[in-house]
Amino acid sequence: MDDKIRVGITHGDYNGIGYEVIVKALAADGITELMTPVVFCDRRLFDRACKEAGVQFPKLNAISSAEDAVDGVVNIVDLGLKDVNLTPGQPTAASGAAAVKALEEAVRAVSDNDIDVLVTAPISKEAVQSDSFSFPGHTEFLNARAGEEYKAQMILFDDRLRVALVTTHLAIADVPAAITKERVLDSIRTFDKVLRKDFAVTRPKIAVLALNPHCGDGGLLGSEEKEVIAPAIAEAAEEGLLAFGPFAADGFFAGESRNKYDGVIAMYHDQGLAPFKALAGEFGVNFTAGLPWVRTSPDHGTAYDKAWKDMASEVSMREAIYKAIDIFRCRRTFLEASENPLRKMKPEKSDKGEKSDKGEKAEKAEKSDKGEKADKVEKNEKGKGDRKSGSENHGKEKKNGGEVLAEDETVKEEE
Repeated sequence: MDDKIRVGITHGDYNGIGYEVIVKALAADGITELMTPVVFCDRRLFDRACKEAGVQFPKLNAISSAEDAVDGVVNIVDLGLKDVNLTPGQPTAASGAAAVKALEEAVRAVSDNDIDVLVTAPISKEAVQSDSFSFPGHTEFLNARAGEEYKAQMILFDDRLRVALVTTHLAIADVPAAITKERVLDSIRTFDKVLRKDFAVTRPKIAVLALNPHCGDGGLLGSEEKEVIAPAIAEAAEEGLLAFGPFAADGFFAGESRNKYDGVIAMYHDQGLAPFKALAGEFGVNFTAGLPWVRTSPDHGTAYDKAWKDMASEVSMREAIYKAIDIFRCRRTFLEASENPLRKMKPEKSDKGEKSDKGEKAEKAEKSDKGEKADKVEKNEKGKGDRKSGSENHGKEKKNGGEVLAEDETVKEEE
């Protein structure tokens, strides 16, 4: 049996709810039987979070590197933070730097295969900004670390709905210019691959949303639907992809038509995430697709108003952990099947020797058949001359006749 999947978890902004949702999620019964947790955090803050949440672990394994993690316990990679000034609900430069340090260590570990998947607690996008970190969020940072050959796609999902984005952390004023035919088409292609590889959807059906209200109302409210989105969908269809739309976002999410599709592509952040979060509630998960490793996170933010008050729900964090494991297994199965496809079996053609052999068998069967029939005729003639003992001969005739028919059937099967 394979070793348990190692799940790396980063603490996020320690002035938010990251520590609370992590310790509560890892306190679930049997979770260390399912996977091996490796938490990148400050050990002192982890212990404090356990105390305030009333969580006790039988054992915590303190390690200096993720490669030293052991199964059956919660492993702690202590970041050795020196400047820890806990100010619940108030992000600081120190808490931002600590979030980046955990992220850097975890990405190094997943790149070196010391952990299998990555789950990140929420960060403050403002607090993490520095000379060495100028990314608007996890998605862009992870894409940069993976390399230019990868194209990250932000996907929010639960057990019923999957929403991918064409643009992610971008100001609304900049969205229209960013919606190009190439970008929409690329999003459709990527989403199709992700649904196949990471969600085991054999033939994905993808709904594509419009940018403008009412799909632009024939150009009265915008021309992006006619000039950009519809042509991208048409080209995707020519490539054999099942993409449909564009659909007006309000009507699409309000009705049940969303249930007909395996995934939905939204043009910008709030167009997809606002309705998704309303529908998924605390069971939603954020997934960064298109990377060489699996990364998920809760679909909520730092929730500073609840920080260190024992008020935060761990459900989304726990779902992020479970879903990361599911995606990892799906992807592994897909890749193994792709590397070792089943060979198409072709019927073997008989050579001349085999044909000759079959001919001889058929000839023998034919001779046998003729001999049996001749014997039958002979016995019938004999029976006519001895009617007094005909009942006995008639019984033999029936018996012999049955044997002949059975052999006839066998010959046909051999032929």
